[in-house]
Amino acid sequence: MEFQAFKNKIWLSSPTMHGEELKYVTEAYETNWMSTVGANINEIERIVCEKLGCGHAVALSAGTASLHMAVKLAGERIYGQTQLGKGALGGHRVFCSDMTFDATVNPVVYEGGVPVFIDTEYDTWNMDPVALEKAFEMYPDVKVVVLVHLYGVPAKIDEIRAICDKHGAILIEDAAESMGATYKGRQTGTFGEYNCISFNGNKIITGSSGGMLLTDDEEAANKVRKWSTQSRENAPWYQHEELGYNYRMSNVIAGVVRGQLPHLEEHIAQKKEIYMRYKEGFKDLPVSMNPYDAENSEPNFWLSCMLIDGEAMCSQVRSETEALYISEKGRSCPTEILETLAKYNAEGRPIWKPMHIQPIYRMNAFVTREGNGRAKTNAYVGGRAIGKDGNPLDVGMDIFDRGLCLPSDNKMTAEEQEIIVEMVKGCFE
Repeated sequence: MEFQAFKNKIWLSSPTMHGEELKYVTEAYETNWMSTVGANINEIERIVCEKLGCGHAVALSAGTASLHMAVKLAGERIYGQTQLGKGALGGHRVFCSDMTFDATVNPVVYEGGVPVFIDTEYDTWNMDPVALEKAFEMYPDVKVVVLVHLYGVPAKIDEIRAICDKHGAILIEDAAESMGATYKGRQTGTFGEYNCISFNGNKIITGSSGGMLLTDDEEAANKVRKWSTQSRENAPWYQHEELGYNYRMSNVIAGVVRGQLPHLEEHIAQKKEIYMRYKEGFKDLPVSMNPYDAENSEPNFWLSCMLIDGEAMCSQVRSETEALYISEKGRSCPTEILETLAKYNAEGRPIWKPMHIQPIYRMNAFVTREGNGRAKTNAYVGGRAIGKDGNPLDVGMDIFDRGLCLPSDNKMTAEEQEIIVEMVKGCFE
């Protein structure tokens, strides 16, 4: 089938503006509250608490800043206040979701911690509770776990929460991609002690940037407000007893978020429609959509992703920065599909490359459902690429190899999406 390039680019996920945003941005301008204080900040903190059901929300410059503050809170709670410049984690290990963006993990390093990556499971593409329990067997002294809800799909929260409680570990939720998603009727970002959401420009609610720390701990929330405004003490001059950060959200950015928040449910409904149209459109292909626990959770469907069946994969190799494939009749691969979409002016992306295979973190520990996931092959004895259950031992790597993120912009029309579906089908012909 012959296709014409889309006149207007179909994005992976771009900001969806409604007009109310300008009202609040203009209000900040006209009242001269062009600062990190103002009515917009106060109001979005109130609204988010009300929408998500958390006790306190602190508006910050980015989701990454929120995660940094969460990690610092956890470190000081467990290990106490440390020497200036040493970081609150002081060389201690922290268990982290493996298949995620590096902004999840880097804050651990900011505070002097050592990330240990926990492999992924196939049911939700999130942290594997079995691997997490194995990790505690290997590193029983760990007291912090950072959990991600990838692509807006809730993880196996009950199981992970129970394991954390069993081992006396603090749970931090990275809900940057999952705002509005629920698990057993409860919003993600409310299950951990300290949790984070993002308003980055491609998220389901955007301020162009920004994020929030969520917690039920009032003292912790107040501490973050202090840290995020350079830890200024209550004195008539600049007085500092602790290291501070310039992390507070701008009242202008907060105005954009304020105008966006009433549309959260609308955006989720639009994203779900996109997911379901893909699922229906691909039903005859050797692929599956990114999964979720339909009985216990409702994702926000931020990104629609697909996974190609192993036997339907054509030959594909990837270097650190490039990928090559050999086209085969009846088969395809993520690289071929992504190149096809790009050719016609549509944006897809590879699955987030797991942290344990990132060059910066290749020497960090990695734990699978069977224990240590490093150095598991042997030239003289059969390798261990496959687990005892017959599935790939490194689940995250398998999903990365076979998966891709599809154009999921909620301004894409049903007709445009149908063309994208046909483009993908064409790759398997």
